[in-house]
Amino acid sequence: MLLSKTFWKTYKEAPKDAEIPSHILMMRAGLIHKTGSGLYTYLPFAMKVLRKIEKVISEELEAINCNEIAASFETPAKLWQESKRWDAMGPEMLRLKDRKDQDYCLSPTNEESFTDVIRSHISSYKELPVSLFQMNTKFRDEIRPRFGLMRCKEFKMKDAYTFALTKSELDEQYEEFYQAYTNIFKRLGLEFYPVEADGGAMADAGAQTHEFQVVADTGEDEIVFSGDGYAANIEKAQTKRLNLELVYDLSLAEVETPHKKSCKDVADFLKLPITQTLKSKVVTVDYGKKQVTYLVLLLGDDELNELKLKSALKAKDVRPATTEELDHFKFIPGFIGPIGKEISVLFDEAVDPDACYVVGANKDNYHMQGFCPTRDLKKFKTLDLRLAKTGDVSLSGSPIEIRRGVEVGHIFQLGDKYTKAMAANVLDESGKRVFPLMGCYGIGITRTMAAAIEQSHDDAGIIWPKEIAPFDIHLCSIGKKEDSKKQALSIYDSLIKAGFEVLYDDRGLGPGAMFKDADLLGLPVRVLFGERDFEQDGLIEVKLRKSGESFKVAPLDLPAKLKYIFQDP
Repeated sequence: MLLSKTFWKTYKEAPKDAEIPSHILMMRAGLIHKTGSGLYTYLPFAMKVLRKIEKVISEELEAINCNEIAASFETPAKLWQESKRWDAMGPEMLRLKDRKDQDYCLSPTNEESFTDVIRSHISSYKELPVSLFQMNTKFRDEIRPRFGLMRCKEFKMKDAYTFALTKSELDEQYEEFYQAYTNIFKRLGLEFYPVEADGGAMADAGAQTHEFQVVADTGEDEIVFSGDGYAANIEKAQTKRLNLELVYDLSLAEVETPHKKSCKDVADFLKLPITQTLKSKVVTVDYGKKQVTYLVLLLGDDELNELKLKSALKAKDVRPATTEELDHFKFIPGFIGPIGKEISVLFDEAVDPDACYVVGANKDNYHMQGFCPTRDLKKFKTLDLRLAKTGDVSLSGSPIEIRRGVEVGHIFQLGDKYTKAMAANVLDESGKRVFPLMGCYGIGITRTMAAAIEQSHDDAGIIWPKEIAPFDIHLCSIGKKEDSKKQALSIYDSLIKAGFEVLYDDRGLGPGAMFKDADLLGLPVRVLFGERDFEQDGLIEVKLRKSGESFKVAPLDLPAKLKYIFQDP
């Protein structure tokens, strides 16, 4: 492609609202245009990247016999009302009415639409299992869009849905998608981890669910992984602590701790390790028909993982107790403890129930020392409730590492939640009506493009993985003589004939501006035809964007040399 004929413009400065590298660099490199808050137009070079991502996704899904369809972007409210999600989705769903005053929405997801297709076309177990996918626009009315394509209102997404008669068939489909996703992100040239995740309201309790996280320092998520192969989102991670200093057989005694409210302050004041103190959290758990307030106790330097608590209690929601709720139990913030209180008590598994700890005395400026759960409480429950952190080990004892990541894919087992709600049933072998079991599998296509930039860039610009770069080669030409221009064009033609995608900068800019644009766009290879150098030695300069390595090669040898470079993993 001749750059002089291309719709492309770069910018020295990024908009003030661009905070992370992908947003900054996509704006500066002319990949996206901001239409409105959380809304972007994808410009020509971004479209080339997106098409390459889509091609890889299509090939891998078709390889597991997943069929592509396209659901309507605008969805009738009646489908969402059947699944009981019309109201449950909340303000993120953009609702609208047509001229007949009928309710519709711009689809934030498509479980209902795909289930509607299946119930209309599938009636027998003989027609299952079924696997369908689409690559379509989604809309979610984010309250605070930010970070460019990372958290926006409108985005491109691949979503797939499977329908199976039995749990074993669902498990097989899930495993096929897990492997397909692994293949996809490998082919896209990204460093990623499949990690255990919390399915939230989407997945059945205990059902399999994994996130696919692209490693990036600016990622919103934290990934826990260890050398034994364990990997999980920090919200789901199960780890344990080692080498805790514990004490046993202490008498329970009230100690004055004036104005010492935090575990650290109390531990310092009493000259104890912080792990001999217990942090008290009072939370209210919503079960739908009732709410229950709990006292949760963790080691003094641990933090409560509310998602774990919510999952363990099979609750709808978890929140900190209100002032009124604390007053009901006569709790004094900073001095809260379990002794003498009629409240359900939960301990984190890291707390040894036979050891002695310092807890709040429920009295201003006082704590209780020597508290032993098994001795001093009539009943309590122990659950895995803590947030994993650096210094932990996996359950098999391997040290963990925590890195940041960008979630680009998520797979769930949904069970019969939607098929049952929407009466999407089939006849089994005995003629009985049963509800197929669903799986849901998403990839954020535009987010994957942004994540690739978050993972690979430098101060000069983007460093595209060669698998998804908008072009393979950035050909730059320096020289004003007609013979030089013809020679550069000849090199361009030879590279095109060799099968490369080439962006030829024929705009006649000076080398400084040309090289800055080339580094900003970040194509894998820059080929420089320099008039003076070529006249001296007859060689062409090649520079690799990722490593910065440069070398010279004769024009006739250039296609073969570049093919070798692009074949090298």
